[in-house]
Amino acid sequence: MGSTLSAREVTVVMADRRVLDAVELTVQSGEITALLAPSGAGKSTLLRACVRLVERAAGTITLDGTEIRELDARALRRRVGLVAQAPAMLPGSVADNLRYGVEDLDESGLRSALEAADLDAAFAEREARALSGGERARVALARALTRDPEVLLLDEPTAALDEESTERIGSTLRSLAGSGLGICVATHDLRFAEAWSDREARLA
Repeated sequence: MGSTLSAREVTVVMADRRVLDAVELTVQSGEITALLAPSGAGKSTLLRACVRLVERAAGTITLDGTEIRELDARALRRRVGLVAQAPAMLPGSVADNLRYGVEDLDESGLRSALEAADLDAAFAEREARALSGGERARVALARALTRDPEVLLLDEPTAALDEESTERIGSTLRSLAGSGLGICVATHDLRFAEAWSDREARLA
């Protein structure tokens, strides 16, 4: 079952510069929210603030009504998964990457995460660092799904992908939202947002 993530009046200051100034974001269970902004406008910073990788100067961020500062950071990052732009692959196989930090992931859970990310079970034995950009994006998504998140945040998941890979990512996210997962996609790709999102949020 998904959860609702809400950011209200969030301000982030870095090196005496306001990277975010009183911004708003709502990610509803079962919906895809497109977070739209040009490069450098603070999309990545906002997503990182939602999992406490960046601290706020002001504002509130809640998960199902609970301020995330009241939650254990590690538990929060299991409940709210973040897939970074150009995700790094660890040494070893795809299976090794999915099992990293999830000691209790069995074969069934591994296959389920791969299938949910639109990857064949045979991908488990592939060398992770030899994958294409589109394959890495889906492996990173599968890795996030092994934590069984309630909300999923993706930072430019289609950057540098071809049209076919972009369509597959969109279709995968639509299927995940249909299962109740709340999803936020930070992107500057208006076509992708229009094709796949249920709502839009914009940063100036």
